[in-house]
Amino acid sequence: MVNALIFDTPANGPMALHLIDQRRLPLETVTVTSTDHKGVANAIREMVVRGAPAIGIAAAYGIAIGSGEFDGQKGKDYSVWMEDVSRTLAQTRPTAVNLFWAIDRMRECWTSLLLREASPSLITRSLADLAKMIHQEDIDQNRAMGNYGQSLLPDSGSVLTHCNAGALATGGYGTALGVIRSAVESGKKIHVFADETRPYLQGARLTAYELMEDRIPTTLITDGMSASLMAKGKISAVIVGADRITANGDVANKIGTYGLAVLAAYHKIPFYVAAPFSTIDFAMENGDLIPIEERSPVEVTTVGPGIRIAPHNVSVYNPARSEEHTSLVTRIITERGVFTPFELKNASPHTHKKS
Repeated sequence: MVNALIFDTPANGPMALHLIDQRRLPLETVTVTSTDHKGVANAIREMVVRGAPAIGIAAAYGIAIGSGEFDGQKGKDYSVWMEDVSRTLAQTRPTAVNLFWAIDRMRECWTSLLLREASPSLITRSLADLAKMIHQEDIDQNRAMGNYGQSLLPDSGSVLTHCNAGALATGGYGTALGVIRSAVESGKKIHVFADETRPYLQGARLTAYELMEDRIPTTLITDGMSASLMAKGKISAVIVGADRITANGDVANKIGTYGLAVLAAYHKIPFYVAAPFSTIDFAMENGDLIPIEERSPVEVTTVGPGIRIAPHNVSVYNPARSEEHTSLVTRIITERGVFTPFELKNASPHTHKKS
């Protein structure tokens, strides 16, 4: 299984975050190394690393690296420096709530240690340890999520997924793909239809790549083929990840997901969302409030290494996410159990509920 994030804390020299450049997959495997927080921020912004959980983990490592950059600098206030580091990372991708969750968790660590008059070097080591813990927690949560969610999938059938919610989008194992992996590991005969996911083609480039590496039967389809497959009874369930889930159960995920949710509801096919509890924003009442990132027109007007497929100067609308209304979501699968969207308001970060 691919490992998208590797963190080094050498005895001599700066800490480093090594990221598989997901823009280059599947044709080549290239690693981007960042030894300063601005490099990590740029990697998040430019989608070297993507997927809400992976973005949160990368940001946590970026905070630790940023703290390490302060060591030895004189005439600067550590707390002010760290807020600047946090702001740089927070401004990269607005929709993924895991980004802000991870930054807030790291902030709690360094502020509590400052109150105890810990040195910046000690705080840096503590932040590095916490970032590693956040990374491992995500892997453990994905496996728990997979264990809960696999029971919802048929013993034999085809599952449709959109975008990439696998090991590349998380600390490892995956959310939506983690559920599929768990189902296969339990002996279920699952075939996956992977939407190509225009315009960034995460399904074609990343999901198909991951599933083929794991030898899980996979068929790549264009985004417009899903309705026909559903009408022919070839889809047993739809399962996707999420970038943010609001308190009422609304879900923000990769653009194109809303159309799948509507189609699944029309064809009476279960529509599942797999995401860790850290993706649930209990402070946000509904999906209308979710900030939706609009990305560069170049992603729509070109493919591959700058090959233009649209007229010059054409107007382009390129939102990165769509919002799926509560009524379209059958179940939300988390590491603490399976919920209906309407049950989330009564849930807490410590709630456990089996399916």
